[in-house]
Amino acid sequence: MALDGDQGTGTLSGLSPEEAKEFHSVFMTSFIGFTVIAIVAHVLVWMWRPWLPPVGGYSSLMENTQLALSQVLPFIG
Repeated sequence: MALDGDQGTGTLSGLSPEEAKEFHSVFMTSFIGFTVIAIVAHVLVWMWRPWLPPVGGYSSLMENTQLALSQVLPFIG
């Protein structure tokens, strides 16, 4: 039993092979772009605050940050 507008292609999506290739191309480009953005975001967050804290805990990161700021602020202001 064929539906109205069905050309008998036998595909579930109803797309022609050319349309399916075009959709696949756009989908893969978008997926790869999203994946690259997600990887960059994860690396930046890891650089900001590692998911596994150092031996001294996150408090040692704060001490290093305060030390770095105290050395940089005189040059800024």
